[in-house]
Amino acid sequence: MNEIIPSRAEAIATLSAPGKEFELVEETINGNPCRVFRNAPDTIRDLFDHAQQFADLDYLVYQSQGLTFADTYQQAALIARVLTEDLGVKKGDRVAIGMRNYPEWVTSFLAITSIGGIAVALNALWNAEELAYGLELTGSQILIADQERVECLRDDLEQLDLRVLTVRCRDITSERINSLENAIAEKSTGAIHSLPEVSLKGDDDALIIFTSGSTGHPKGAVSSHRAAVHAIMSWDFDASIALWRANMQRPNEPWDIRFSLLVSVPLFHVSASHVGMLQALWRGRCLHLMYRWDAIEALDIIEREQITHFIAVPAVTGDLVRAAVEHGRSLASLLMVGGGGAPRPAQQVRDIDKAFDSAVPGTGWGMTETNAIGAGISGPDYLQRPLSSGQCSAIYDMRILGDDNHDVAKGEPGHLVIRGTGMFRKYWNNPQANAEAFVDGWFRTGDIARIDEEGFLFIVDRAKDIVIRGGENIGCGEVEDAIYRHSGVSEAVVFGLPDERLGEVVAAMVLPRQGQKLDELRLRHHLQDHLATFQIPTRIFFCTSPLPRIASGKFNKRQIRLDTIALLDLDTADT
Repeated sequence: MNEIIPSRAEAIATLSAPGKEFELVEETINGNPCRVFRNAPDTIRDLFDHAQQFADLDYLVYQSQGLTFADTYQQAALIARVLTEDLGVKKGDRVAIGMRNYPEWVTSFLAITSIGGIAVALNALWNAEELAYGLELTGSQILIADQERVECLRDDLEQLDLRVLTVRCRDITSERINSLENAIAEKSTGAIHSLPEVSLKGDDDALIIFTSGSTGHPKGAVSSHRAAVHAIMSWDFDASIALWRANMQRPNEPWDIRFSLLVSVPLFHVSASHVGMLQALWRGRCLHLMYRWDAIEALDIIEREQITHFIAVPAVTGDLVRAAVEHGRSLASLLMVGGGGAPRPAQQVRDIDKAFDSAVPGTGWGMTETNAIGAGISGPDYLQRPLSSGQCSAIYDMRILGDDNHDVAKGEPGHLVIRGTGMFRKYWNNPQANAEAFVDGWFRTGDIARIDEEGFLFIVDRAKDIVIRGGENIGCGEVEDAIYRHSGVSEAVVFGLPDERLGEVVAAMVLPRQGQKLDELRLRHHLQDHLATFQIPTRIFFCTSPLPRIASGKFNKRQIRLDTIALLDLDTADT
């Protein structure tokens, strides 16, 4: 006789009932009815304070360096003192972070948010022009950065009126630049230090993370403390739901079992800062930070450190699977190989299940604007529905709208809109984008999707004009703008081409201006001054006649893309 498995709805109703750990209550946030976890910490600082019960356990490991939760608190407290006492940072001030995945990224973020500052997470892959734009847009007057970012911005520091605290940086000193290590040393007296006192509320702004949209510059999505903390609680709730439905007891983390996560994704993405950094504070988990992605190094770290969780974009999890198979590594400690940031090919879902002894595949749908949560799926559900992004988070509502902004029939595709407690508040200093982003309180995600009868979300297409290269959103409009800055360009269209490893790569179709000499080498040299390396098109095509247009006069980008794919005979089965 087959055992009847309780539904997700039954699990949510049971586990979120009054008096339960995940009790949900309704509150109004920004004019919208939202479900809120009654027992959630109010702020990121409260989350950080909560983590001090794990004081003696390792929290951050980077190469040969390890920091316990207590060490992390001490480092963050000293940075907070430098920011408030030496640099005058007040509640609401923006302090930018620009660096690789060093432990100082984490301690700086926790220091900034714990004193009421707004942490501005700069994309460390940006060039000088883009970094300067992000700093100017947010009005950041302090930057905590590593050597590469400081050198990149050195010529702009005077104009930006910027003070810089350097991390792991040599031979760079000036009136505006000081070593964070030296500044901390001056504060340290050998005594135990605490965070400065500050009045914080859940609705106070905590962070700005940039997202590439369909046009123009990246937008800075502003989220509150409550939104970020509720993302952590949502994932925790989903884990409890899965165990309850399987009639399994949840282990007492970190005492009965210790989970650890290998962080290969840059911390300026919510999939690393939230899924990794913040979630580890809640359950006492250990983070192993990688400077850059290397599949063989990852295999070694997972085996040596007995890593239990690995979460990355499909291109990276695909690398891990291939490397493990090629080198005969079963990675027995792995319990979960999660994903997000881009659709995962169905075959990779099956490959994860086959390649590792104990790891189950998982993925989800989320955005910077949703603080990385939205829908999630793992295990048998995912193996049965490898193209699904999962079922909706308990603190969100989703709808599928037609072009008339009315709900479509169940199972039909349309525009995915979402609202709930984990939503960002606004785009910083961008009223036009804010006006376009919402319809009656619902956020327009830019995804075309459908939701089936069981509530599983399937992303069908994108309405926004972006390319997702290895999980990195690249706005086609920004790349086109850079191309048009070349005097030899008459017309240009940027689009994505399918790629087996990265999911998509950036391509451009360019019509040179009549009488102008323009070749790929010249154009690439020009783009290096205006775009980050990952944004520069992998494939550049030149045409001799005007690009096709639709009735409105816009370029027929969809047809140009399809014609290019057909010409190159690319496989689109998993795109």
